[in-house]
Amino acid sequence: MQKLAGLLFVFFVALQSHAHAQDKSMLTVAEVQLDRYLGVWYEIARKPMYFENKCVKNVTASYTLNENGNVVVENRCDGEDHQVYRAIGEAFVVNPPANTKFKVSFLPEVLRWMPIGRGDYWVLKLDDQYQTVLVGEPSRQYLWILARTPQISAETLNEYLCFAQRLGYQTDDLIRTQQNEK
Repeated sequence: MQKLAGLLFVFFVALQSHAHAQDKSMLTVAEVQLDRYLGVWYEIARKPMYFENKCVKNVTASYTLNENGNVVVENRCDGEDHQVYRAIGEAFVVNPPANTKFKVSFLPEVLRWMPIGRGDYWVLKLDDQYQTVLVGEPSRQYLWILARTPQISAETLNEYLCFAQRLGYQTDDLIRTQQNEK
């Protein structure tokens, strides 16, 4: 039994060290000015993920501040069944004043205070005009390219994809989001 406990301890230490090493190897932008970041962002592309599996087009994320100074996240999309899907969450800044790393929770509002069920949201690349952003997290499973407009140029998309690849992301499975012009 002691051997099993010892092996489990070594396994968890190694796992934690690996996760920590991934954290260090992924840099974020230097700073995000929250007042400039707030507002509506259109999803341009994303890695496949289960929580967006019903989304087929018109995917947006809207960010506003709440009374606690945290960011309210409202994600919307159109499903294949012509339904509009909506998820409301809350993002907590974990590295003020840089504001480049967040923990996001989509738990029911009464449970969001608990530090469980929160996902990483790191701002990896952001242009000076706050028009295009690359968002990801240290395990490199989740990735979004977002923009202030429903479409971006092929050059800008390629720039952000190449940047993601340099960070170690696989981009061959990215879903290009269909956005109807508003």
